Amino acid sequence: MRPNPSRQKSAPTLQDQLPELREGQSVELLKELHILTREGRLNQDTRRKLKQVNHLVQFIEPLLQQVLDDRGDVTLADHGAGKSYLGFILYDLFFRPMGTGTVWGIEVRNELVDRSRALAQRLGFDRMHFLACSVQQALNHPDLPPAIDVVTALHACDTATDDAIDFGLARQARFMVLVPCCQAEVASVLRRHKALSLSRTPLAEIWRHPLHTREFGSQITNVLRCLRLEAHGYEVTVTELVGWEHSMKNELILARRMAPPRPKAQEQAAARLREMLQELHLPELAARFAV
Repeated sequence: MRPNPSRQKSAPTLQDQLPELREGQSVELLKELHILTREGRLNQDTRRKLKQVNHLVQFIEPLLQQVLDDRGDVTLADHGAGKSYLGFILYDLFFRPMGTGTVWGIEVRNELVDRSRALAQRLGFDRMHFLACSVQQALNHPDLPPAIDVVTALHACDTATDDAIDFGLARQARFMVLVPCCQAEVASVLRRHKALSLSRTPLAEIWRHPLHTREFGSQITNVLRCLRLEAHGYEVTVTELVGWEHSMKNELILARRMAPPRPKAQEQAAARLREMLQELHLPELAARFAV
């Protein structure tokens, strides 16, 4: 008896085999980024990377859409872009189908910038641009537009996240999306003043042991960043990027510039920031977290 074709199972689609893929996501792009192998497979490391970037994209897409709805165009600057995974995937999933908007990838390593430029040209991503410079150099770079709508910094190490905040403030960014990484500056200052702090307050026990100093320093760094953003008129949300099993550098800071401004709330945040720096014996970092 011949099998009934209507009862035969259809061949599994690529989406069935790779549930991490978004609908309409370019397989060729993911191969070019070496997230997928040439055979269209994922290994454990690239599966984690794809899930992390796609999850971040889900946070960013509504922000881009909001700007696009309001003014008919949108510009995004991605700091510490590396191989520009985030920029390319955002362009593929949002900017390309929308037919408008511009992505700027900012990365200090020339070889990565050259590679990203070549890939964008091959793919026809003509509204993607790349600059080989540091975040600080980008502050006054003549090629960048005077205003940037959305600033992103995915795993920008140590003070590079603060530089990205400086850039966002200078360019009057409407949104900032930050995933900090490897914060060491505050921990080093806590370490230098540990003896003085222990003599003055029992709360210094929180950072007496070296491991706690590092972890507490990282936590305080992000708290100070949030207060600084609030002092400059942003509403701040802090959440997890993905599950801890995928990345230990997992804190996502979303900042939205408020309109109209709220001067009283900004003053309160600035005062809290100054008080924290004083209480934790970190006044030498006042310039870093300037308001």
